[in-house]
This record gives sequence, structure tokens and C-alpha cells, in this order.
Amino acid sequence: MNVKLAPLSLALAGSLLAAPAFAEMHWQNNSLTYLYGKNFSVDSGEDGREAAIQQTITFEHASGWSWGDMFLFVDHKWFNGHSGKDGRTYYGEFSPRLSLGKVTGKDLSFGPIKDVLISATYERGESQADGTPNQVYLLGPAVDLAVPGFDRFAVNTYYRKPDGATGKPGGQWQITPTWAMTIPVGKSDILFDGYIDWVVNDKKSGGTELKKNFHFNPQVKYDLGKALNQKAGMLSVGIEYDYWTNKYGIEDSGAFNTDNNVVNFIVKAHYF
Repeated sequence: MNVKLAPLSLALAGSLLAAPAFAEMHWQNNSLTYLYGKNFSVDSGEDGREAAIQQTITFEHASGWSWGDMFLFVDHKWFNGHSGKDGRTYYGEFSPRLSLGKVTGKDLSFGPIKDVLISATYERGESQADGTPNQVYLLGPAVDLAVPGFDRFAVNTYYRKPDGATGKPGGQWQITPTWAMTIPVGKSDILFDGYIDWVVNDKKSGGTELKKNFHFNPQVKYDLGKALNQKAGMLSVGIEYDYWTNKYGIEDSGAFNTDNNVVNFIVKAHYF
């Protein structure tokens, strides 16, 4: 695969959005989430301590289009006990997917597969102290699956290419399942959704190495708004489990813990 296609794929997504005849929006969903958790590994400020308390505000947008779909989120994080710039950071991802079924007008479903897509992601974190951008491009094939009991289930496969200025090696492969399931409970619902980012191989370039890692991030949320006789899907509360081995591709060791194992309390509000 020509990894130079990764930034080009993002430009393609932009051109699709700019073409009114082709870029018709079918649906959208926007939300703000507050997360509260303790003892995150790696994200700890320059003094090396684990952040005793980490709080996050996340904006999310998901939408379906005549050419496919897209998802983006931006996290703003701050760490209690740290001050100034060391106590705050941000991270975001933009993920458009081009549906081959939609753009060709053909039914590509077979067996459990509902559609075949090309998936791209742009990851961006806060720049390094010397101004080097912290960004990664991902590109690869994806499938939407019909799985009994699930509202949606997709599997995206990516080739990862960090920005050349970072000095980090490219050539890692990532498998990312995403899912959502609604479970009726009394007069309301529980939503079980989330994703896995599984980077399956190590990669080294010069003195820099990125290790394979596994990030499991499910949420279990109760639809509080519906329980209070308000509109369904507007306000929910619950927990998020954040399990990440070799976080950020940094190898875990006795000297530096990089295995994340945290439960967050979350409140999520949707608006459309």
C-alpha cells in the first residue's frame, strides 16, 4: 500500500464534503461527554507521577453521508495536582469512511458483510516541546457487519504512518472493531458501545521503537433522560473502562508503567 495515500484520503474526504451534489448528509449526532478517572499511566506531566485524577471533556460528531460516513472527536484533558501547561493537553481523531457500495450504487453485501469501505483516520495530539507535530495518518479497508443483537458492528483495518517530522517509524498495522448494542431495562435502556485499537506488530527506526499494543475502551451507559420521561438518547450516565497495554506504543517495564487500567465515571449529553 502506498502510505502517501493517507493524507490524500483526508483531502478526498474534504472534497466530498465540498461537493453538494455528492455530499448529502443523511443523519448526524453530536455529543459532549464528561469523564472522571484516577491513576492513568503515562499521562502524568513532566515529573513522572501518575495523574491522581484525570478529567476529560470530549466532543464527538458522527454523521452518515451519500458517500459514506465520518466520525470525529476532540478530548480536552486536565490532571489534578499539576499546574499550567503540564496539567492540560488535547487529543483528537477525524475518521471518514468511503462506502464502495454507495459510490458505485451496487449492493456489496454478502454473508454477514453489509458493506465494504475505505477507512482513513487522522490522529492529532499536542505538539512536542520543540514544536514537532504529534500526528499520525491511517488508511485501510473496512467492513460493516450484520451481527445479531448489535445496532452496529464494523471492523476497520489500518496501515499507520506517523508524520515524518516525529521521527517515529511507520509500518504498524492496526485492527479496530467498533460496536453498539442497546439493551432494554425497565422503562429505559442500557447502551453498550466502544472500540478496540489493536496494533499488531512492533516497528523500529533508528533509535526509536513503537511496540505493539492493545487498547480496549468500552462504555456502559444508562439512558437517564428516557427514565425521567424525557426524549430518549439525550442524557446518559455510566462508566467507561480504559485498558491499554504498552500505551502509545511505549514498552511497559518495571521502571515505567505504561499499562493503563482505569474505570471512568461518565456523563454524556447528546444534541442534534
